[in-house]
Amino acid sequence: MSIRLPAFWAVIPAAGVGARMAADRPKQYLQLAGRTILEHSLGCFLDHPTVKGVVVSIAHDDPYWPTLGCADDPRIQRVDGGAQRSDSVLNALLHLHEQGADDHDWVLVHDAARPNLAREDLDTLLGELSIDPVGGLLAVPARDTLKRVDKHGRVLETVDRSVIWQAYTPQMFRLGALHRALADSLVADALITDEASAMEWAGQAPRLIEGRADNIKVTRPEDLEWLRQRWANRR
Repeated sequence: MSIRLPAFWAVIPAAGVGARMAADRPKQYLQLAGRTILEHSLGCFLDHPTVKGVVVSIAHDDPYWPTLGCADDPRIQRVDGGAQRSDSVLNALLHLHEQGADDHDWVLVHDAARPNLAREDLDTLLGELSIDPVGGLLAVPARDTLKRVDKHGRVLETVDRSVIWQAYTPQMFRLGALHRALADSLVADALITDEASAMEWAGQAPRLIEGRADNIKVTRPEDLEWLRQRWANRR
């Protein structure tokens, strides 16, 4: 018997500049297999039958977004991004509330520069967390030996990798709970690096759902080159 996947909103924070790419534009607008990275990142959600809509957080003066074919897609709503990822996500959640979205609605937050999300991973996340009381995120178990170092770069110890996972996206939480966690953690000036860390700060324990390791985030030039080679015949 197939699992009925829940309806959801997708939020894509896309206001970053991607300085480590050393490119002439934000990394989400670099080309990959005939489209921008951002268009690929959006595609998996726009093609999904249970998506209710997508909110993209874009820098106020972003000149690239209006040039994309998807900028006029009625399923996509644009909001201004903020200085940090958490600000951009919070602006998107505020917009959803203003549009009448319910606190109990599922929201999936996905990196703008993570274009290789597999449909099966998205479906697995939705299915596994559909009735979860907290929510969770795609993640991958650590594969390499891990070292903890001092400020001089010298090894202090070898870390037990069996309890270490790499956090990926999408990250899936209820709209109201994520909104409160992000807003409260920002007021408290807490260190928040992703949505899961905001939920953790609020006392929740998000669930990890193992996904594909090739759902990489484009951070450095070699990441984009790896994807270009992998997608050489993809158009």
